Amino acid sequence: MKTLSLLLAAGLFAASPSLAQESGGMDHSAMGHGDAAGMDAPSSKAFMAAMQSMASANMSMTGDADLDFLRNMIPHHEGAVAMAKVELEYGKDEQAKELARKIIADQEAEIDLMKRMIAEHEGAAK
Repeated sequence: MKTLSLLLAAGLFAASPSLAQESGGMDHSAMGHGDAAGMDAPSSKAFMAAMQSMASANMSMTGDADLDFLRNMIPHHEGAVAMAKVELEYGKDEQAKELARKIIADQEAEIDLMKRMIAEHEGAAK
């Protein structure tokens, strides 16, 4: 159920033109609450790179809600996987690392599912 809620929330975010226009699609207003030294940490740089890859994803729209949803959710899931891998590399808290492993497994499975659904959808449209 949590995954579905996250999918729906991310889908609403991706579909909102006003939100997408701010900072390449991501609202960075909450960022910058750490100190400068924190931003120089290797883990911070890795998290920022993962988030930037999501923000710079090509959010193309076709007018087909199903196809647009599936295509535009993949970069968000890939970003979540990248961020979870940063946690595994730099994190120390075992509970957070376990959550990161679960996120990787769940998100990769959903990415595979979305890619299959896109292929089926595009095949049916021909």
